[in-house]
Amino acid sequence: MIDLRLKIDDVPIDHPSIVRLRTDTVESEHDAALIDRDHESQIFDLAGYSLRVYCDPRTDLDGDVLLLVPGRNSAHRLLRAGSRHNTFLVTEQCDQLCVMCSQPPKKYHVDLFDQFTVAATLAPENARITISGGEPLLHKRRLFQFLVAAAKARPDISFHVLTNGQFFEPGDVALIDEIGRDRVLWGIPLYAPHAALHDSIVAKPGAFETLSQNFTTLMRAGAAVELRTVVLHQNWDVLPQIADYVSTRLPFIDVWAIMQLENIGYGRMNWAHSFKDTSLDFGKLRSAINLAIGRGIHTLLYNFPLCTVPPQYRHLAPSTISDWKNKFLEECGECTLRSTCGGFFEWYKADQGFGGLSRQ
Repeated sequence: MIDLRLKIDDVPIDHPSIVRLRTDTVESEHDAALIDRDHESQIFDLAGYSLRVYCDPRTDLDGDVLLLVPGRNSAHRLLRAGSRHNTFLVTEQCDQLCVMCSQPPKKYHVDLFDQFTVAATLAPENARITISGGEPLLHKRRLFQFLVAAAKARPDISFHVLTNGQFFEPGDVALIDEIGRDRVLWGIPLYAPHAALHDSIVAKPGAFETLSQNFTTLMRAGAAVELRTVVLHQNWDVLPQIADYVSTRLPFIDVWAIMQLENIGYGRMNWAHSFKDTSLDFGKLRSAINLAIGRGIHTLLYNFPLCTVPPQYRHLAPSTISDWKNKFLEECGECTLRSTCGGFFEWYKADQGFGGLSRQ
């Protein structure tokens, strides 16, 4: 597992700051140049001060963007130049309590959108940055300010915003257009084809109705939408009905991502009655996939190890687990599918997981 926090020595700052580490050329006032290495750290010049980052001296930090917070002896690695899995966690507040939530919400919020804007301008060329929470659109004004500013400063970068879709309004169409319809992919969940079950899963009455209305706004905006459905015991029997709903009510979406459950947060707490072992039973999922694809819906499987998917559907299961939180099991060592498989979440527990794993 890749550590997204790096130990540092205290630095003399009085507000959260963004710094990009450089081993060669300095291009920005936010860049810190490498000046020394030792057996346990790399040392950078930060505006005349030494920034000591503790890590293997062979670790490639060139181009990585860090968030430094006063009084903390660790820096958050916001952007890794060599990775395609970079995420800004912009808030830990949320208005829903989904049974499978991997990032349980907190009450407090620290506004770091100004820092995120600077970080985005320092991103590698053609980067895609995921915006996550909590629920980012609880702070919609600040989020849209960030997206507009970043899009104007860096026309080459794009964003993947994970949101529950509860806070869109008709007036947002103009802002979505200003940011650029092709610059943001909105990842929005739908867990059931009707209100009672969806609202139960997200623990928010009225969520399904609001989401249905807001999909209309996104359709009118021409927004790019990635519809996300986590497979659960709770919605297993209605997966084909969700496929029917998607293909008849939401045909404008770019992709329907059907996702396996992550064993962390509320997902871990509710694992016993929420995890559906699709390595042993693929039936309802097969029906849903066939229906959706047959009606022209681009459908993919996220977070599914390839050996848990029947051979004829494996081309629909790309490697989607972020590189900083994926792992392979001992039995994966000689598997012929490993080079294209996303593996397992770092917190996957074999004794609670898939019962039908087999080396391919």
